[in-house]
Amino acid sequence: MKKLLSVLLMCVLCCGAASAFIFDKYTLNREDLPEEARDFLTEYFPKAKVGMIKVDKHLLKKTDYDVRLVNGTTVEFSNAGKWTSVDCKTREVPAGIVPKTIVRYVSKNYSDVKIVSIKKKSGNYIIGLSDGVDLKFNLLGQFKGVHMDN
Repeated sequence: MKKLLSVLLMCVLCCGAASAFIFDKYTLNREDLPEEARDFLTEYFPKAKVGMIKVDKHLLKKTDYDVRLVNGTTVEFSNAGKWTSVDCKTREVPAGIVPKTIVRYVSKNYSDVKIVSIKKKSGNYIIGLSDGVDLKFNLLGQFKGVHMDN
């Protein structure tokens, strides 16, 4: 009986692991993105070509989208097409994505660096600077501290 349960458990685990790969889809077609995500890419990265789009379907969560542009920038979108993360690596995040209050704070207090990433995370913005420092702001753009990712 124990052996039968062990075999059944192994089958269930293997099927679950295999199905995780089935839910992900890779494409280059912008039409696979929600309209709001397509509009975002057109507005803020008009000349950038899409290198890969990963349509990430989760078993119990909604679908999200990871877009990698040819220039190395990665943009993550929610199921509704709202951006959740923009990482431009060494390039500056396009103006208009970062709230003006955050831009003012960074230019005043970190004048020799640029904003290279922004992430919306549980009611906060995490701002990545070109010198490697990550700053945490609330959704109103008020500075909350240096972000330590544990």
